[in-house]
Amino acid sequence: MPVAGLLLWASLLTGAWPATPTQDLLMAMPRVRLSFKELKATGTAHFFNFLLNTTDYRILLKDEDHDRMYVGSKDYVLSLDLHDINREPLIIHWAASPQRIEECVLSGKDGNGECGNFVRLIQPWNRTHLYVCGTGAYNPVCTYVNRGRRAQATSRTPQMQVVRGRGSRATDGALHPTPTALRQDYIFYLEPERLESGKGKCPYDPKLDTASALINEELYAGVYIDFMGTDAAIFRTLGKQTAMRTDQYNSRWLNDPSFIHAELIPDSAERNDDKLYFFFRERSAEAPQSPAVYARIGRICLNDDGGHCCLVNKWSTFLKARLVCSVPGEDGIETHFDELQDVFVQQTQDVRNPVIYAVFTSSGSVFRGSAVCVYSMADIRMVFNGPFAHKEGPNYQWMPFSGKMPYPRPGTCPGGTFTPSMKSTKDYPDEVINFMRSHPLMYQAVYPLQRRPLVVRTGAPYRLTTVAVDQVDAADGRYEVLFLGTDRGTVQKVIVLPKDDQEMEELMLEEVEVFKDPAPVKTMTISSKRQQLYVASAVGVTHLSLHRCQVYGAACADCCLARDPYCAWDGQACSRYTASSKRRSRRQDVRHGNPIRQCRGFNANANKNAVESVQYGVVGSAAFLECQPRSPQATVKWLFQRDPGDRRREIRAEDRFLRTEQGLLLRALQLGDRGLYTCTATENNFKHVVTRVQLHVLGREAVHAALFPPFAVSAAPPPGIGPPTPPYQELAQLLAQPEVGLIHQYCQGYWHHVPPSSREAPGAPRPPEPQDQKKPRNRRHHPPDT
Repeated sequence: MPVAGLLLWASLLTGAWPATPTQDLLMAMPRVRLSFKELKATGTAHFFNFLLNTTDYRILLKDEDHDRMYVGSKDYVLSLDLHDINREPLIIHWAASPQRIEECVLSGKDGNGECGNFVRLIQPWNRTHLYVCGTGAYNPVCTYVNRGRRAQATSRTPQMQVVRGRGSRATDGALHPTPTALRQDYIFYLEPERLESGKGKCPYDPKLDTASALINEELYAGVYIDFMGTDAAIFRTLGKQTAMRTDQYNSRWLNDPSFIHAELIPDSAERNDDKLYFFFRERSAEAPQSPAVYARIGRICLNDDGGHCCLVNKWSTFLKARLVCSVPGEDGIETHFDELQDVFVQQTQDVRNPVIYAVFTSSGSVFRGSAVCVYSMADIRMVFNGPFAHKEGPNYQWMPFSGKMPYPRPGTCPGGTFTPSMKSTKDYPDEVINFMRSHPLMYQAVYPLQRRPLVVRTGAPYRLTTVAVDQVDAADGRYEVLFLGTDRGTVQKVIVLPKDDQEMEELMLEEVEVFKDPAPVKTMTISSKRQQLYVASAVGVTHLSLHRCQVYGAACADCCLARDPYCAWDGQACSRYTASSKRRSRRQDVRHGNPIRQCRGFNANANKNAVESVQYGVVGSAAFLECQPRSPQATVKWLFQRDPGDRRREIRAEDRFLRTEQGLLLRALQLGDRGLYTCTATENNFKHVVTRVQLHVLGREAVHAALFPPFAVSAAPPPGIGPPTPPYQELAQLLAQPEVGLIHQYCQGYWHHVPPSSREAPGAPRPPEPQDQKKPRNRRHHPPDT
């Protein structure tokens, strides 16, 4: 690049780079950011790239016993290999009939986005079959899929087409009898003769969320059950027990809900106390004059049979409470995140006390943010055992119920620890059933641990959509690693560490793009056994490794400062840490990230990766010295040394020096600015050199004399002979200035990189520029008025 171009580029930097961000924002920046191309280059991710005319992929079931992942999409049910999702997938084409699609379009629905069979439910029925449901072009349908091994397959001929092989495309005639494609170990086909209605199991509208759980061959589902999408209910279908639902069109029970997740969590060793918890968001009945949306947690007893005279075939144990995720302010006012987006239940050694992770977003349009909150089952049970919300009338406020509580306590399961003599909810007194119908809401709300979010994102150009959590054993303890999906198609890997007694420290280890075409992450599931994360969106499915230790750097200090529980320094490189490893050279410090203590004997290599370069500038112009440390949490310092024997001094921010995230900008260069500039990064008291720049400052007169000599070469040299004899060499002999030698050095390097076809001697005449040839206009000349 010519000198003039370099100076122009540097001068534009004065308005191109943002100011240095605050420390709070720095902590939310990833240590490593990988694009989709860079992620694929690491060899740790695979994208499901089969040519299927489908969209809206959703991971609906992980089966580690069979090493399969079951994915639902528009018109397809997929069975993918957990080790490699592109390895001979088993694909069922399950499309709605053309007649049904035509009827759907005639009803006013979109032929592409709504009038298809969007698979929304895949549940394990038994060891050999799955229960699947789809929207069926606004006519929900369900059936069974045989997913057993070949030895377990039935002898009858299947009726659904199964496609396998790379790049295969299923045909539209999926309902015609075709032979089954069998993999070596698995069979996978749908049984159309067992087709049944999906009402109460799957929504009509594919845009409506649903949550379901199949327990003891009974399906529990939170779903909209009508064509218009106005009747939402929690249903129980299938099985031997009575079909049940929530009270219809009762806004105190459900008020325009969006169902997120369903999870069976036992309360005690007594099976009759088992409860199914639903997580959803809905319009608030507590604030009818405002369109507030609240996050909820609701629960029902599995052995609920409804009431005898009241609430017949309706839940008589349904209770709900508000889930609060808020940031307390200094003035006591809380900033709430009310839009529940996703829930992950982290199992512990005690099956009765898992840890609940939930993703929230703000509901307002002015404040945009996301948060992750963590809840304990002890706090949840305490709220459900607390007072009920009560309201005397429409003009009264909500208060805790203070009247006489009926027996047994509303919400108690029959035949459980507290009601051993009652075998069914039909045995409950009418006053209990009537109380349940009018008091489903608890007065107190469920607050997160520490009464504040674990992770907060405000002012970011994205929102969090999903969460998955993995427990990792490191050298200094066990850590929870959060994987957070965003609406930009990225996944963030985050850990939160205790900083002191009152504060927590969030570290974003990496952020990766998991799709070639960015799309919001819809669902995620994690396999700790295989160390893989599976991510689905509207455009496809990706599975990636939980760790990419090599991207942190080639030095022990880089590996230690990353503080990734999955990674440790093995003496040669940053590699996967395993607790069973007996190698003494494994260096890891997640809690403190102290490379001074951990990397003794290896820190000598930390400065070998420093970038060294030479730059030129002209007096009065600007120069930009680039320096980008690996970690955004590092503190950057610039040191200046004019001559080798001089003492280095730190460059402070002043009028002519501007520090940015990308480096140091020097404005209005002076001859005294020449010298060696060293950029150092300090993190956790460990300092290392990032880059060294030798800056040469050239005088204006010398540059002008070199670029515009009083004599000129008449013609350019023939191509391929080499660079022309620089006219400024004669000028150098006349002026005998040391800085002209620097100009000669720069120009020689410039001519070395310029291709022969574009070389032109200084002062050579340029070819005339083509001029636009315009057709002459025929003008009329009128004589002036006399």
